Amino acid sequence: MRTETIELSGHLLDNLVLPKVLDLIIAFGGDYRIEEIRVGYSPRDASTARVRVEAPDARTLNEILEQVTRSGATMAGRPEVQMRPAPKAGVFPDDFYATTNLRTEIYHRGRWMRVANAEMDCGIVLDRARGTARCLRMHRIRKGDQVVVGHAGIRVEPIDRQADRQAFEFMGSAVSSEKPKLLLIRRIAEKIRETQRAGRKVLLVGGPAIVHTGAGPHLEALLNAGCVDVLFAGNALAAHDIEASMFGTSLGVSLTSGKPVEHGHEHHLRAINRVRRAGSIAAAVRAKLIKGGVMHACVRRRVPFVLVGSIRDDGPLPDVITEMHEAQDAMRAKLPGVGLCIMIGTMLTSIAVGNMLPADVFTVCVDINPAVVTKLADRGTFQALGLVTDAEMFLRQLARELGLKDVPAPKTKPARSKRAGSRS
Repeated sequence: MRTETIELSGHLLDNLVLPKVLDLIIAFGGDYRIEEIRVGYSPRDASTARVRVEAPDARTLNEILEQVTRSGATMAGRPEVQMRPAPKAGVFPDDFYATTNLRTEIYHRGRWMRVANAEMDCGIVLDRARGTARCLRMHRIRKGDQVVVGHAGIRVEPIDRQADRQAFEFMGSAVSSEKPKLLLIRRIAEKIRETQRAGRKVLLVGGPAIVHTGAGPHLEALLNAGCVDVLFAGNALAAHDIEASMFGTSLGVSLTSGKPVEHGHEHHLRAINRVRRAGSIAAAVRAKLIKGGVMHACVRRRVPFVLVGSIRDDGPLPDVITEMHEAQDAMRAKLPGVGLCIMIGTMLTSIAVGNMLPADVFTVCVDINPAVVTKLADRGTFQALGLVTDAEMFLRQLARELGLKDVPAPKTKPARSKRAGSRS
């Protein structure tokens, strides 16, 4: 029998940290004995616990310790963090510590050191000369970097969600379309105001459904009003937004009549081609090729945006970053200072951004498909709150709650319907 003693501190009962840790010990084949527990007298007071973990062999014990460390447990006695050099560029040591998106500290030379850039699925690299530690993705590792290994000397701080839980408690933990949407959207609007008053940024991650559903003008209004500070999207949102500005269509369908337009399937390609000729989205705005829309508002309001590519892209637009690591790093460069992230109508980009966000960034995922919100949480973005609804309804109501007037329907030339059986 192998044993190790762990310690926990914080809101162990309110945040269900202690029950989770005990469940993990049993689930991974171990047993436990609570040696000491002190419960705080009020919600403000922290609780502490000391638990002896028992396992049949060293391998099982290591698996248990790895899991409970991620949930906020630390090994008793404050052992020094262990490190080993990276064997080659882009490669961690085999037993590297894989990070979570929670605030993390390492115990080095007799003191706890905060790890910068909290992000899940990274390694922790210690810079001995500067006395700093930070999370790094695998592709950023250089040969010889001192990488944290094992689980000794690591402390993870679970998120205390007392205030936000009270404000959103009526949402519940399940993802469902049967939620009081207007109340939720009102609270999200308040959260936007709170975030910006605190000097932090609002990030919006958007998919092409924003344009297809006719919600583009609402997002444009939010951008123009300064309610969104950063935009992340793919080629599709920008391409169809620009298509809407140039032709009044999205995917060749008129945004005013809802009918297919003759040769409309070419519109997004022609829009992309015009922007490529101009050299960039900003250049196309300056040349008045793009006279309105989401991307026009970003350029005019100087709202930074990152557009990332995929294998499905047409074009793509010249601003789209097609190299994966460059796209990831461009997004990470915009994340410092973000306090609220709203994800709308894009599963893959939402999951990608969710993997980069620290757990203390309040995150809202809006999608018509409940599975999108579920997948986001399953892949580690446990702080995401889900709202199952249409993108247009959400953005329209959000704009109203933020005091913006209803956006009139875009004025475009009457769409020519494509005749049945006609060739285009």
